[in-house]
Amino acid sequence: MSSATAPGLHVMVVDDDPVNLRIAARLLRERGHHGVLVNEGGKALRLLNEQTFDLVLLDVNMPGMSGQDTLAALRRHPAGRRVAVLMVSGHDDPGTRAHFLAMGADGFLIKPLDAPVLAAALAQ
Repeated sequence: MSSATAPGLHVMVVDDDPVNLRIAARLLRERGHHGVLVNEGGKALRLLNEQTFDLVLLDVNMPGMSGQDTLAALRRHPAGRRVAVLMVSGHDDPGTRAHFLAMGADGFLIKPLDAPVLAAALAQ
């Protein structure tokens, strides 16, 4: 299945690094998807009350509300129970990956985001 079979996904990208946000937005746009960029977890949770998303790309390490705290709060949020969440980290640690999957994440991607890997994740 290619990302072309699921065009127009509405994706929230949550990352405290503006460069990572721009990269994710470009990769999503190139595949016909729309990215809403958010720089911290609390804002992401508030935005869930205002918009419907198909997917959240959520950075693991952020100041303030961490990715772990954001994921836990998101999964308690009525809209967050339905949205797919892919955790994103610069560290490929199997223990961290397993921890977030057990917490309710739907997948785990490594930074920097790789276009083919992201496309495969979006197709699912």
